[in-house]
Order: sequence, then C-alpha cells, then structure tokens
Amino acid sequence: MQPLIVAPLLQMPLSYRPLLLTLPLICAAGAHAQDAPKVIADCANIGDNTARLACFDTLAATPAPRTEAAVVVNPVDGTPAATVPVVTAQPSAESSAKFSQLDHWELDGAYQRGVFKFRPHHASYLIATRSYRTNDAPYAPYRELNDDADLSKAELAFQLSFKMKMIEGAFGKPVDLWFGYTQNSFWQAANSKASSPFRETNYQPEIMAITPLAINLGGVDLRFAGLGFVHQSNGQSGSLSRSWNRLYAQLGVEKDGFSATARLWKRLNESDDDNPDIVDYMGRGDLALAYRRDGHIYSSTLRYNFHTDKGAIQAGWAFPLAGNLKGYAQAFAGYGQSLIDYNYFQRSIGFGVLGTF
Repeated sequence: MQPLIVAPLLQMPLSYRPLLLTLPLICAAGAHAQDAPKVIADCANIGDNTARLACFDTLAATPAPRTEAAVVVNPVDGTPAATVPVVTAQPSAESSAKFSQLDHWELDGAYQRGVFKFRPHHASYLIATRSYRTNDAPYAPYRELNDDADLSKAELAFQLSFKMKMIEGAFGKPVDLWFGYTQNSFWQAANSKASSPFRETNYQPEIMAITPLAINLGGVDLRFAGLGFVHQSNGQSGSLSRSWNRLYAQLGVEKDGFSATARLWKRLNESDDDNPDIVDYMGRGDLALAYRRDGHIYSSTLRYNFHTDKGAIQAGWAFPLAGNLKGYAQAFAGYGQSLIDYNYFQRSIGFGVLGTF
C-alpha cells in the first residue's frame, strides 16, 4: 500500500480494520456473481447473437461455482481477524464432461442446439470402389442397343446423410422428433462405353422419435431409445423399381469409447410390390457398432436373417486428414449394398474421404 493509504488505515479503530480489508474480496465475489449468467432469461435478453450464444454455452456447460472460506489477517499483529466467503472457479466442462459418441442425438443439455440444425446421421463419404463381380441381370433388357456397354467393376460411390430436430420436447415429454435423409449413389464414372451412367441411386427419408435414457446396466450406459418410420426407394420404374417401407424400434448404448445402435423393423405391406422377398435378404434389423480413439473411427454394420441364412456386413475405418475431413476405407460383403442388388451377393472394397460436421 501507499503511505497515504496506510496511515489512515492504521489510525482507524482495530475492530474496523478487518472489515475494510475484506471489502475487495467481497466486491470481487459480487462482480463475479453479477457477470455470470444464473438463469436462461439472463441470456435471452442479450441482443448480440454471438454474445447470447456464448451466454447459453456458459450456462449449459459451466459447473456451479464453489464457495470457500478465506481468512483475513490483521495487518498489525498478523493474527486472524475475520473469515469471508469467496467464490472459486470449478474445472471447465470440457475437462470434466464425459464424451459421448451418441451426442449427435443431443441427449445431454450441453450438446443441445435447438431445432432445424443439421446434424450427422449415417456416414457421408466419397469413395472409389472395386467390386468382385457386377450384377448385369437387371439391366439386360435396357442394353439391347449397346451390347458392348457392360457394367464396370470400378465405381465412385458417395453417400450424403443428415438429420435435424423438428420438435424438441414433443407431447410435453422428453421426446424429440427428428427428420433424417440419406442418399447414396453408385456412379460408373470411368465406363465411357456406357456414357458413364449412375447405375443406382437410393433415397431414404425417415422420421424418428428419440427419448434420452440414463440407465447403467452392468457397466453399459443405455443412452437413448426411439421409434421410426423409413421409406427407401431407387426412383426407378418397371423392372428396375425397388422400394420398401418400415417401422422400427431402436436402442443406443455405449461403454468406454464403444457405441452400438440396434434396430428391429417391421416391413409395411405395399399394394404394388416390386420386391416381395426383400426381407429374406435384408433381414429384420441391423446392428451398427463404432469405436473412436485418437481421431480414428472404426465402424461396422451387420444384418442377418436367421431363417434364410442371408445377410451382410460393412466395415469402415476413418482416420484424420484435415479439419472435418477424414480418410476413409470401406469393405462390404453380402446382400443389399444397394436396392437393385438386394438379392445379389456382392463383395467390394473402397477408399476415399469421409466428412464430419
């Protein structure tokens, strides 16, 4: 302290000195409490969009402050004079929160982004593939004028998949209503004899109702359950047309970096059915597995029909490249890589890139 400040302080009665010394601590604690948002209304009243978003992030992700006792020492004789409460910071949410692979469903408050925001659904990728053999039979009636234009074993395959929350807290319950869309295409890019056609494109819109779970069963965290409706078709007509509709139930679990999402579905009957035996090959459900470590994603999807002994497995490995772009390797064996091939056994391998957002 400066002499002009110390002198008046020492001249004050002894009982007032501790009170004066505690004022900076009390003011600091009061300033901290005033600056920090306490309720959602504190953030909602902020006009600037960036500041308002930062306020919501702080409110959702910052743990509650902790109050401790601080001892004020008498400056004259060094003896304890008083104790005052002091607000101390807790560890940040990033250092203490447990990472979840399933938080793209916005299951926890810190990850909720509101409605009409794009989120990842299935993988989005672009890969160059090589198949074991081509399925020429469905296209034979359309190749009479150009018999030399056989299908190529090499293709470019790409998939775009996203979802967005349409309603948050539907029906007054902890249930979110989502819309999802997935489109994957198989492009004979190097097949110049056949004019480089898109051999097949599948379209898959769906609606999903998701509710978060907080159940630990034998060390495994049950994270969410849901119901959904999905339509899948290839947009073709005549003998090339393929489509089906399903209702499904799903459950998501995770443990120590592993996650699994299991679905069971029921096919809905159609009046004009181009593929009545599709369940024999595509099964009545699937199991999606994933493991993340150090920026790498190891994934697989399995389908199997125990009555017909037919199914498929797709395995993928994504590794860091730059930012949201990852390198991607994919292998497939089984039925139903595309709708036109639902009853055709195929093996293929591909390499390319995968996007995360």
